[in-house]
Amino acid sequence: MTGKSSPVVKLVFCCRRRAELTTEEFQTYWRNSHADLVQSVRAAIPTMTRYVQNHTIFGPLTDGVRGSRGTGEPYDGVAEIWIDFDATAEDPQAMATAMQRLLDDELTFVDMPRSSVFIAEEHVIF
Repeated sequence: MTGKSSPVVKLVFCCRRRAELTTEEFQTYWRNSHADLVQSVRAAIPTMTRYVQNHTIFGPLTDGVRGSRGTGEPYDGVAEIWIDFDATAEDPQAMATAMQRLLDDELTFVDMPRSSVFIAEEHVIF
């Protein structure tokens, strides 16, 4: 088949760590504690169908790519959350509570004013 598939809609969260955290502390907490929390509330948030963390690899390779393009400071990581806007929660209050738990946890390790979040439509080229 050569038909095109529907674009995927996702929330993209470009994260910078709180100033008091090292890169290792941030990435360890995000990869373990926050990921465990996301897993624990997953059933309450049926609109969230996939969650991926992209942890920045700091050092010469990233510095070289940044230098070749003249870009600014990299984010500490990027989260991608696939969203099914057609899904509905059986218990909207449980979903709201779960989403608040995620936000409360994010505030403990993410520097929100220096981070960015947006909804994106994914277009796979190859």
